[in-house]
Amino acid sequence: MLYYAVVAVHVIVCIFLVLVVLLQSGKGADLAGAFGGGGTQTAFGSRGPASFLTRMTTVVAVIFMLTSIGLSMMGERRSGDDRSILETSGRSSPVQEQQTDTGTAPAYIPTPEQIEEEMRRILDKQSDDSENVAPE
Repeated sequence: MLYYAVVAVHVIVCIFLVLVVLLQSGKGADLAGAFGGGGTQTAFGSRGPASFLTRMTTVVAVIFMLTSIGLSMMGERRSGDDRSILETSGRSSPVQEQQTDTGTAPAYIPTPEQIEEEMRRILDKQSDDSENVAPE
């Protein structure tokens, strides 16, 4: 139950982090700033939104990192396997290990000599059939 609560908080923090970063403007990104205008972003003051959004980004980033570490530790405990994915990659898959006994013999695969012999037999039979056909 705690795991799912942390996942929900983590997703909300991710969305909030994206929004806070996208709300920030780059240095000199305003058109009036490019032409020497000193009154850019006057709604929040000259440095108001930048410092507020910077602080919000820092706080949200710290929460994101903490939830990431927490989910990582909870995920290790939930799996019950203390091995790395690299340690387990050498094992064969269960599908390869599992063999079903259908009670049938394996498929017959003829040798090249048997294939040539069968082709000669078919060609001989076709030539015999063409000789037995009455001319029109």
